[in-house]
Amino acid sequence: MAVDHYENFPVASLLLPRHLRQAVRDIYRYARSADDIADEGNASPDERLRALHAYRAELHRIGAEPAIRAPGEPALAPVFDPLARTLVRHQLPITPFFDLLSAFEQDVTTTRYPDYPTLLDYCSRSANPVGRLMLHLYGAADDTNVRDADAICTGLQLVNFWQDVRVDWRKARVYIPQDDLARFGVSEEDLAACRLTPAWRALMAFQVERTRALLNSGAALPRRLPGRIGLELRLVVQGGLRILQRIEHANYDVFMNRPELGAKDWALMLWRSLT
Repeated sequence: MAVDHYENFPVASLLLPRHLRQAVRDIYRYARSADDIADEGNASPDERLRALHAYRAELHRIGAEPAIRAPGEPALAPVFDPLARTLVRHQLPITPFFDLLSAFEQDVTTTRYPDYPTLLDYCSRSANPVGRLMLHLYGAADDTNVRDADAICTGLQLVNFWQDVRVDWRKARVYIPQDDLARFGVSEEDLAACRLTPAWRALMAFQVERTRALLNSGAALPRRLPGRIGLELRLVVQGGLRILQRIEHANYDVFMNRPELGAKDWALMLWRSLT
């Protein structure tokens, strides 16, 4: 989901400048609550889509000029009132919030991805908007930075998919592109049975290496951002790379050995971020 990759890196938020923390909380509250509508509980798909439609209406409302802004839905005020203030205070674009919402709606209706470009399109709306909003908060949203942030955010989303293959299968979702499954000779029955075949390991090695290359393609961005902001992003990138290493070290057994970051990992990531 849109914000899952940030949950791999809870310490990073402590490095945020104090004046940005409330804005990040407001953005996170919006993304997390919409994600929960799409993904949690026992609501039907139609009920989920209606609730997300209400979010879309609220986004349109807070994006309007204050003089013509209609009253909001009281039940959604805890999410959208602070978000509206953050939009104004930090002059944030509203398009990324609509992009996130379209990804959450897609979560309700789509459980398979035919190929890598289709998966990347999903990531462009489920992950990249968060990075773009952060760049706007930092006052650093130029074209080069946006390009690199997109690579990092998509890479982190893919890392989350590869570490959560079994979790997603239990939710009836498969994010590994269908054409990759076919090309490597891995079936969905293999996923269901958690079969660690040579074909599975070859498939995951391919996904890990492709994702590593994507993360590394954006790795220059943290060096261009100043102070704690740059350090935070270096830690985030190193966290994604470290999880990929852990997948490799587990011989691609993400079924029984979901990779997670521990204290030793954080020490290594910090060292790599500072060198």
